[in-house]
Amino acid sequence: MSATCFDATCRRCERIDTYLQDARARFPGYHCAPVAPFGAPDARLVVVGLAPGLHGANASGRPFTGDHAGLLLYATLHQFGFASRAQSLAADDGLQLLDCRITNAVKCVPPANKPLTAEIAACNGYLTAELSHSPADAVLVALGRIAHEAVLSAFGARRRDYPFAHGAEHMLAGRRLIDSYHCSRYNTQTRRLTAPMFEAVFARVREWLGPAR
Repeated sequence: MSATCFDATCRRCERIDTYLQDARARFPGYHCAPVAPFGAPDARLVVVGLAPGLHGANASGRPFTGDHAGLLLYATLHQFGFASRAQSLAADDGLQLLDCRITNAVKCVPPANKPLTAEIAACNGYLTAELSHSPADAVLVALGRIAHEAVLSAFGARRRDYPFAHGAEHMLAGRRLIDSYHCSRYNTQTRRLTAPMFEAVFARVREWLGPAR
């Protein structure tokens, strides 16, 4: 794969491509294509999620926009000075990320929101290129185990050396990685992840990066 961070025309995963074709027919107003990262390439905070949701980013074309997971994420980013407002309503709503970039381990919505191992691997080259262009002192937040493992793969790191746990902190090629449970509806409704738990992760990020610019 060429060292590009994103390819809007990528169709390398046959199962996902078939699913997207079906989604376009069912939801003609949806984005239904690879979802580009959101935020400046030189942002010092990079938030890595799992994949676009069918009725969220796959519909809006912006990561974590239009689904439940984005409610907590954008509110928390705004609270800590990483977003210009607390809600992301649409890709053209004027919201700006501040020294922050949001991306996904898998750029297209997978069936049942569950990408296969081969699909995660097929998309990892994009994440590798993206993270290699991030600042050398960037802070990475991995939302969930799949995102965590995708980040490790991007840096050629072994999973056993960097175990996933909520709030766990790691160093990868000079960059700090901190893990969080994914801010999904399931995790927040079951209270596996609470707002204070999530806020603690970003408080730690703000501590590392210093005051908002």
